[in-house]
Amino acid sequence: MSGMQQLTNRVAVVTLSFWIMKICATTLGETAGDLLSMTLKVGYAISSMILLGLFLISLLAQLRAQRFHPLLYWSVILTTSTAGTTMSDFMDRTLALGYAKGSALLLGGLLLVLTTWRLTEKNLSVANIQTRRAELFYWIAILFSNTLGTALGDFLADDSGLGFFGGAAVIGSTILLVALLYFFTQINRVLLFWIAFVLTRPFGATFGDLLTKPVEKGGLNFGTVGSSAVLAALLLGCMILANQRQKRLDAAEQ
Repeated sequence: MSGMQQLTNRVAVVTLSFWIMKICATTLGETAGDLLSMTLKVGYAISSMILLGLFLISLLAQLRAQRFHPLLYWSVILTTSTAGTTMSDFMDRTLALGYAKGSALLLGGLLLVLTTWRLTEKNLSVANIQTRRAELFYWIAILFSNTLGTALGDFLADDSGLGFFGGAAVIGSTILLVALLYFFTQINRVLLFWIAFVLTRPFGATFGDLLTKPVEKGGLNFGTVGSSAVLAALLLGCMILANQRQKRLDAAEQ
């Protein structure tokens, strides 16, 4: 099927539950990515290749789907988050680019993807994606967003001197500001969506670091295994509820 053929919209509707699940997925992506690369000592490069492979598998399944499947959709979000964690760490630490330079490069990549998407599809709608090509741009932008969010979260937590609590507070306050702009101004909704999407990633990243890092580094020392298990259970529960709700909606439309 070509990118210009019309499709049934197969991405999640942006609601409050969407943002709750997004934060859960990005926080789990942080702890699970660290579990693979650091706790299991697989390394950033190999971890990135493994997780990018999982992302491509889940993305292929998503692109082949004929309708919206919450479990499938959120699986792709989760794989972009875990891959984004190790890819960011590989750039910032293994390649020694540093958090600031890594964030700048990833921001440039995201802006390039969004610009190309806008020029190609004539819009950046995230509410009603109707072509394969637009959906592919959507997922590439999400991968860049989650990778950028990891680098930005690490920059705030480590290089800025704010620490995990301070970084989470700054990001949380900025997310609140974006929400207020959404409800009380006429600023472009697509622009606000992508700003919020990027910001929820470092919020999840700093929250994940807060859960896993030692007390002497400002964390709660729950570890990557325990934190990942709790977050996975929470996200799975939300995914099951979303899947049941979608089944009810599908049945009502028949």
